[in-house]
Amino acid sequence: MATLDVRPRLIDALSVLRDRVDAARFPLPLRGAARARRSRAELLAQLDDYVMPRLRAPQAPLLAVIGGSTGAGKSTLVNSLVGRRVSEAGVLRPTTRTPVLVCHPDDRHWFAGRRVLPQLARVWVPEQDGGRPEAPGGRGHRRSEYGAAAGGYGPYEAYDDYREGSEGDGQGAEGAYGEPGMPTLRIETDPSLPSGLALLDAPDIDSLVAGNRELAAELICAADVWVLVTTAARYADAVPWHLLRTAKEYDVTLVTVLDRVPHQIAADISGRYAALLQGAGLGHVPRFTIPELPESAGGGSGLLPATAVAALRDWLARHAQDPLARSAAADRTAAGVIASLRSRLPALAGEAAAQYAAALRLAGRVEEAYEEAAGRVRGEVAAGEVLSGDARAHWRDHALGGRPDELLDALTHGLAALLDCAVEQADERVADAWRRDPAAADVSPSAAAGAAGASARLGVVVRRWRRCLEELADEETREASGGLAGDRPGSVAPEESAALLATALLGGRRARTAGESLAELLGAQSALRLCERGSRLLTRHLKRALDAERERRLAPLDQLSVPPDQQAELIAALSVLQREKVSW
Repeated sequence: MATLDVRPRLIDALSVLRDRVDAARFPLPLRGAARARRSRAELLAQLDDYVMPRLRAPQAPLLAVIGGSTGAGKSTLVNSLVGRRVSEAGVLRPTTRTPVLVCHPDDRHWFAGRRVLPQLARVWVPEQDGGRPEAPGGRGHRRSEYGAAAGGYGPYEAYDDYREGSEGDGQGAEGAYGEPGMPTLRIETDPSLPSGLALLDAPDIDSLVAGNRELAAELICAADVWVLVTTAARYADAVPWHLLRTAKEYDVTLVTVLDRVPHQIAADISGRYAALLQGAGLGHVPRFTIPELPESAGGGSGLLPATAVAALRDWLARHAQDPLARSAAADRTAAGVIASLRSRLPALAGEAAAQYAAALRLAGRVEEAYEEAAGRVRGEVAAGEVLSGDARAHWRDHALGGRPDELLDALTHGLAALLDCAVEQADERVADAWRRDPAAADVSPSAAAGAAGASARLGVVVRRWRRCLEELADEETREASGGLAGDRPGSVAPEESAALLATALLGGRRARTAGESLAELLGAQSALRLCERGSRLLTRHLKRALDAERERRLAPLDQLSVPPDQQAELIAALSVLQREKVSW
């Protein structure tokens, strides 16, 4: 395989694509949403933990992650490859709770910063001669009690003051170390391990602890070489084969280890496993068999004889120390992950489009309901429905000398009730439509909460309209009366003008006489001008009231952050990346 020609433009294209994936959101409970969220998290983990670091530092050590099911013997294998106990092995499950990385002392600077696995705080083990290593870059360090909790491997050094400018790739870890509750990566160095090779003992991929399973998946995605460990008793289980199929899909550098194979049936088991791999299109994958030995048991020493792991150790050392083999292994994994984006990104973009379509559909139900509510309010106002009940009784009393403020009170209350009823019906229509739409399963409660207090809010808008109407009537009345208003001789009471104007605007045909009375009071031109201005004022406040309630019902959807351009941005970023791949 040809070595990847890493260019800054390729890294830039991947960076843009990574940001697009990070910005993608799938909050609505559609059928493919959970899968899309997992795919997004996996993509980010691969890009952040492996692809980008490897392209930026192709000379970094080869990272081989030892992964597998619970009790497959991963920790024992790591211990045996190193030649001493660096990872806890035993019968307690899950055994590996904290991932352990082992590298040559000359390579430790590669793993001190954020180049790989930036989400894990580094916890270091002192040199075996009892010396305390300096923090990267010569900074100080502080003592951690973590070692006692991990099985008595001695005091570990947790570097929480590592800064940019230290050894490695120049990517510091400021703020990433020593934070309470942050997942940790325990790092050991051992001179017996070949320079250029790092081994990482990952948690069980089928751990009972969800956090361990997720961490195991992230660690495996950060590997140059996937070393899958299974046993003679479980080699056909679904869990390891899911990992094998994923490795094939991404065309990663893969090694399989068949552990604890009884001598009597070793040939038979190895043959069956080889046939399964061949049938899955993985016949070319290097296979290593480790016989069943007393040291394999949980109560053993945790170290297998050197001869049992010699073949695997030689393979890893050869690929780590041979520049061509090392580059080919790393480049193949990076190229495989990048190539897989061609199928993975469109699927993610398709789900992003489905999310936006669903959000648009839910919003459309709100828009339709409130558009109907607005039409209903306009129709009922034109028909004079507000001038009914108490308002109509006060209008009759007004003709007999009733107080104008009481008529205004009744009309204000009637208009608020009309709006409240229209909004309530719109909300019922929205709720009914959303109940039938699975996409709204997690949104409906928030939308219902938005309806709380609608009556009070509508009342405030109507009272504000009334004040504006009274000011408008007062202004027009003063102008029509030649600047006279109030109780002075020849003046017209603005309260009377306001009451007549409100009745004319809200009473429809039932209040024809209100317009005539207003014309007699102010003059035909002034009354006409006042009615036109009052009509615009009423329309504006009614629209404002309904628009505000509609926006409150739409707020839960807006908070979900499902932008319309998610799909286009993902596809565009993939297209740019594909153009850069032509020159590989």
